[in-house]
Amino acid sequence: MLNLWDCGGQEAFMENYFESQKQTIFRNVEVLIYVFDVESRELEKDMHYYQSCLEAILQNSPNARVFCLIHKMDLVQDDQREIIFREREEDLKKWSKPLDCTCFGTSIWDETLYKAWSRIVTELIPNVHKLEDNLKEFATIIDADEVLLFERATFLVISHYRNGTHRDMNRFEKVSNIIKQFKLSCSKVAAQFQSMEVRNATFAAFIDTFTPNTYCMVIMSDASIPSAITILNIRNARKHFEKLEKINEGQS
Repeated sequence: MLNLWDCGGQEAFMENYFESQKQTIFRNVEVLIYVFDVESRELEKDMHYYQSCLEAILQNSPNARVFCLIHKMDLVQDDQREIIFREREEDLKKWSKPLDCTCFGTSIWDETLYKAWSRIVTELIPNVHKLEDNLKEFATIIDADEVLLFERATFLVISHYRNGTHRDMNRFEKVSNIIKQFKLSCSKVAAQFQSMEVRNATFAAFIDTFTPNTYCMVIMSDASIPSAITILNIRNARKHFEKLEKINEGQS
């Protein structure tokens, strides 16, 4: 069973977390995701509460992974963003010891928040490297340029393989937003989104239901390959990846 605790950062709530609710919130934790406002003028207080959370984690869930989002980075001038992020990251890594801390600079106005959540979800998957190796093998067998796995509910990328590089580093978020908008349009007419094919003279893209928890996207640069063959290959691969998913669920 997965339990998510969305804990507000107001002072009255924070005090309650460390008193009456301490064991309820911090026991058996797998992941702590702490959000900092980059423009906060109460940095000392922010760090006090953060370190209180870390102490509670160390006492109740010492193996938990820690992620920090340095949020609202869009409010920082472009030429200062990297500098300020690196300064905050260095401070957080120092204050987080003996726990390891992974930091992301994020904003709701660009792809950074999507990338951060995708990275966090990916790191929570047991044997993710085995999953990536299987995606690579699948892509090689069907002669695909790229294969991606999206989590069904959020359309976060949880694993992918690409043969070569791609000039658009933000394409995952763009595709995710397009599909989520299309799914919303489907729901308005009481239809269920299942699959999509986009094709032109230079490429073909297929998105199809895959395992119970994922969608699969396949990109083919050889547009001469008939759609029916690629769709059949995706569906034939389902059982194999469903087995991998069950193994991962048993180890999580």
